[in-house]
Amino acid sequence: MAKQTAADVMTPAPATIDQTETLEAAGRLMAEHDVGVLVVRAGPTAVGVVTDRDLVVRGLAAGLDADATVQQVTTDKVITVGVGDPVETVVEVMRAGAVRRAPVLDGNVLAGIVSIGDLAVERDPDSALADISRAQPNR
Repeated sequence: MAKQTAADVMTPAPATIDQTETLEAAGRLMAEHDVGVLVVRAGPTAVGVVTDRDLVVRGLAAGLDADATVQQVTTDKVITVGVGDPVETVVEVMRAGAVRRAPVLDGNVLAGIVSIGDLAVERDPDSALADISRAQPNR
């Protein structure tokens, strides 16, 4: 049996935003795609991630307005994994980096994103986190 890789558990083609876009644009994109995280790009290169929490805590609560740039609130400690990395490696990389999500690269190209929820669904399907991750979103 072949080992599972990041490609097997990732969400493909994650929503992205350029670092020069506004917080308002990021919020709208998150709403449009029904996600809580965007991969932040500088041109074609993934340079970080921004979460809904970043928009609120690092943005609004810090006094930034909706016209501030995504770069101002981006988590720039980008921890990435490769599409062919074994899931065990993905878990260790995310644990070592203390991150909840990791962009998945195919060479230098963004291929997907993997979250702790994705890993829980795949590796610990009976866990509370897996149940929450599989549930339909609250609307």
